[in-house]
Amino acid sequence: MLTTYELRWFSPGMIPENIKTWFKQNCLIDPMQPPEEREDVYLYSPKSDFLGIKLRQGRLEVKWRKTELGAVRFGDFVEGQAEKWGKWLCCDSTEESFQPNLVLGNSSWVSVQKVRHSQLYQVLPEFPPQPVSVDEYIENGCTVELTHLIIQGNAWWSLAFEASGEDACLMENLQATASWVFDSYRELKLLAINSYAFPSWLALIHQ
Repeated sequence: MLTTYELRWFSPGMIPENIKTWFKQNCLIDPMQPPEEREDVYLYSPKSDFLGIKLRQGRLEVKWRKTELGAVRFGDFVEGQAEKWGKWLCCDSTEESFQPNLVLGNSSWVSVQKVRHSQLYQVLPEFPPQPVSVDEYIENGCTVELTHLIIQGNAWWSLAFEASGEDACLMENLQATASWVFDSYRELKLLAINSYAFPSWLALIHQ
């Protein structure tokens, strides 16, 4: 089981060009690296904002919120709600299970198209977070993501931080990386009211 500390914001519409430019120039090792494109299929669970179940690239992922960690602020432009999540992954080497075609058409499952820019940061004591390759092994780190989303024909975008590593370092990994990243951020204000995880976003879409 993987435990993460997470911080996310969702907004309707396309990613604003100024935010896309800021992210590429200030967050990525290579601003020209192509984004990841994929389709995830989520199980919609009404009134279960603490539970996320999805099919992703031939595997089943189950996430559950362990703790709401409260509001965190970064300068005058950013405030969000940090949360502690657990994640369980199940793969099928036969590729017979966990395929989107097995559930699409069922109203309980929702397809989400994603185009995502992401960067992994390594967090070390007494040093600023450093961007590293996703293939590099690190003990403590945090992934920063800027994602374009399409759900039910509607465009949304999301900015997220997902910290991993030693349990005692998770909050520091999150706060250190977010502080470093947002030091150069002077764009659209990110508000706590728009800060929540995917289950809450799905519930908002289905209102």
